[in-house]
Amino acid sequence: MAALLILIVIIVVAVLMLAGTYNRLVGLRQRANQAFADIDVQLQQRHDLIPNLVETVKGYAAHEKGTLEAVTAARAAATSAGSVEQKVQAENALTGALRQLFAVAEAYPDLKANQNFLQLQGELGDVENKLAAARRFFNSAVGEFNAAIQQFPAVLIAGPMGFTERSFFDVGADRAAVGAAPEVKF
Repeated sequence: MAALLILIVIIVVAVLMLAGTYNRLVGLRQRANQAFADIDVQLQQRHDLIPNLVETVKGYAAHEKGTLEAVTAARAAATSAGSVEQKVQAENALTGALRQLFAVAEAYPDLKANQNFLQLQGELGDVENKLAAARRFFNSAVGEFNAAIQQFPAVLIAGPMGFTERSFFDVGADRAAVGAAPEVKF
């Protein structure tokens, strides 16, 4: 009788540990999903500013068609990217295209003094700062989730329950450049 009671206690404790570990992993996965959704919000704001910026530059630098088309194409690719890896690649390309656009603006003093351009540039800088913060939060959430699924006892249930390692929002070699807001010198 005592052995049966001990066995029942062990089973109950094991089930409670399993449930607690599973619930913790679900919470961490949800936190990472929420953090990625925050990045998507900032990216959408960034994408919404770009057409206005392109139109403003177009009025002053109409013969810079290649640069304007590159920004528009990069924005289209960024808005249609699905996975974290695709978004990272598309956003890196978009950042490069925006840097080219701002470099073009350097050659047009009237454009650099245009109030609409200055306002859009300021808004884009603000969005870039918020985006950098959202990326940091996402990467922190992913790091915590990835660590949790590799720790004991979670490692025993993570794989069978469908918890797999997530990718960081890593901007690669352009990390320092992407983290900073686009810079235009006057």
